[in-house]
Amino acid sequence: MQDLADTAVPTAVLADAVDLARAAAVEAADGEADQVGEHLEVVREDATAATHYFAAAKPGYRGWTWAVTVMGADEVTLGEVALLPGTGAVVAPEWIPWNERVRAEDLSPGDLLPVDEDDERLVPAHASLDDDEPGADEIRAVADELGFGRPRVMSPEGRFDAAERWTGGDFGPAAEMARAASAHCGTCGFYLTLGGSLRGAFGVCGNGNVPADGHVVHAEYGCGGHSELQVDTGSVVMVAELVYDDGVDMEPASDGNA
Repeated sequence: MQDLADTAVPTAVLADAVDLARAAAVEAADGEADQVGEHLEVVREDATAATHYFAAAKPGYRGWTWAVTVMGADEVTLGEVALLPGTGAVVAPEWIPWNERVRAEDLSPGDLLPVDEDDERLVPAHASLDDDEPGADEIRAVADELGFGRPRVMSPEGRFDAAERWTGGDFGPAAEMARAASAHCGTCGFYLTLGGSLRGAFGVCGNGNVPADGHVVHAEYGCGGHSELQVDTGSVVMVAELVYDDGVDMEPASDGNA
């Protein structure tokens, strides 16, 4: 029976093919031999294949390695050559689809940002009805048949995503302005409550004198423009400081009869 430890060790003929592998790496480096550094290791791929790794001295590829795969049992042949990133290598960031990469501030007048048909943030309007709402099934059936209402509305996932984003935004309870405020938006007369399932936590600011005007704000957000904030405007009465001068002898006023 074959020793299991031997399954990770390449055959001698594959392990000895260092010169063949180096020559292939140099050829891949456009013949620049100084771009192929020291031999780092050889790793078994299967019974008839192994990969030799060399340090890459290619400009701009610090931390990368040349990987050369060789194959064969009795006679070794070249498989493939690749330049691979190693520990500490500088690599491009993970690719993100454009529709996930674009931000709200990137949208300019005339730009279009289409929504995917399977966007989980949206559902058919009648599907947003709660199952325990009276007559929900009948309403869905009629809506399907007649096509009433908006084609799609926000799904529970979409509303949760919006709530999470607003809570952590510039008008959420953790914002610097909110932490310094003496009262919250939920008790402010300028707070216009949202409808639907988000009404308990969010509203729109209607105070045109503050930065939050026209923005969705959390009920626990706050600023210095709270409707019930009162400033003491009473008159200030200056009181003269009372001075005692014990160093002067006071004489009684003369009454003119002395």
